[in-house]
Amino acid sequence: MASLKTRLEHAITPAALRSYLAEFLSTFFFVFAAAGSAMSSRKMSTPEAAITDPSSLVATAIATAFALSVAVYVAINVSGGHVNPAVTFAMAVGGHISIPLAIFYWISQMFGSVMACLVLKILTVGQHVPVHGIPSEMTGFGASILEGVMTFALVYTVYAAGDPRRGAFGTIGPLMIGSIAGANVLASGPFTGGSMNPAYSFGSAVTGGSFRNQAVYWVGPLLGGAVAGIVYDNVVFPAQSPEDSIRGITDGIGV
Repeated sequence: MASLKTRLEHAITPAALRSYLAEFLSTFFFVFAAAGSAMSSRKMSTPEAAITDPSSLVATAIATAFALSVAVYVAINVSGGHVNPAVTFAMAVGGHISIPLAIFYWISQMFGSVMACLVLKILTVGQHVPVHGIPSEMTGFGASILEGVMTFALVYTVYAAGDPRRGAFGTIGPLMIGSIAGANVLASGPFTGGSMNPAYSFGSAVTGGSFRNQAVYWVGPLLGGAVAGIVYDNVVFPAQSPEDSIRGITDGIGV
């Protein structure tokens, strides 16, 4: 077990700094496309139609799937391609990255999300970045559970896709991760917005000036992601040897 000093030193190495930049950029790419697609759908229709038109939901889901697939792909060899504080939290809980590294990942991800939303807000004059929220008939507890279940599926897919024991199947991992995210948006868009990503919700809340129900998008995803990592690592597909672990690229800089 590495000492706290060693972990802190690992968190400021050149490799670690590159991983923070990779997380910032990939989160920026993802949020820019996901939030931008929702804004485009709203721009091309009336506000009422943007909420009730199924085509708007489909367009947002497709954009989310494509954007997340690309965001994971471009960062996976540098930072592991987390693009999501819930994924980072699950990796930290499972011992795959250190706590100091996870904290800097969170900062990079949230900064990337805020910057993406600010760019959208500034460049699309008169448009508002959609803020994740829940309908009046839904409770915060229920919304948290829904976000937690979806994030469980997302993080479980991340673990499965990043497992080197899958062999050649692992090459399509980013596409599978994006696919489950897009499917979850289709399943929950009208209820919670289908966030599954605390950084995404935080960025839109900062630019939108509303933090109402923000806890829903932190508590649910973080708990759901952590449970998914524990279940995959210890129940469904436990490592038989140190070589079987899914620590991946972050082993050399975080643990």
